Amino acid sequence: MKKAVCLLSGGLDSTTTLALAKDEGYQIYAISFRYGQRHLYELNAAKKVAAFLKVKKHLVLDVDLRSIGGSALTDQIDVPKGREENEMAQSIPLTYVPARNTIFLSLALAWAETLQASDLFIGVNALDYSGYPDCRPEYIEAFERMANLATRAGVEGKPFHIHTPLVQLSKAQIIQKAADLKVDFKITHSCYDPSKDGKACGSCDSCLLRKKGFQEAGIPDPTEYTKKPGNTHG
Repeated sequence: MKKAVCLLSGGLDSTTTLALAKDEGYQIYAISFRYGQRHLYELNAAKKVAAFLKVKKHLVLDVDLRSIGGSALTDQIDVPKGREENEMAQSIPLTYVPARNTIFLSLALAWAETLQASDLFIGVNALDYSGYPDCRPEYIEAFERMANLATRAGVEGKPFHIHTPLVQLSKAQIIQKAADLKVDFKITHSCYDPSKDGKACGSCDSCLLRKKGFQEAGIPDPTEYTKKPGNTHG
């Protein structure tokens, strides 16, 4: 079996990406990060997903991005709530973590080279919500070129390929793919600002897009929200 390193946050997109990679016949090595984020519910979800999808190994690395700050996910900055979709896409949101995907992909690349795995999977998406610069196809293409210039494997003619199977899918299409692959939606976590008991806030950008995706896919949303799911703005 070909080996693949999959970035796994515990959210809907990364879980679906991992399920797709496994469905394609890859032996999965999942990598997650404890990076100083606001909460650990998503990381706990990642551990459940890794067990559910029976990955070969799940590596959790500590990377202290809280010391750098600059994001609502790692600093004392309020998470935006109740925003319209057009408002989300107008500018880079406060939940953007400076250079996060570059940092995470670099560490995943290092592990992949050690494992002699040429394939990396990441659940970036540029269609439903294009506010993050490190989720764009041109960024992934540039990183892949860099990866093959900066590693022994790349220089020795064993190039890396970064797979982004969700990059041009809507959230509804992602949810439908996950359903087709029998993903357990209950164990995934998407909320940026959950309650102390782990319930999703229902009104951050991630919650709003998740709810909209389930509604458009016509699939019941099993997420526990602190606000009623029917209230789009929490």
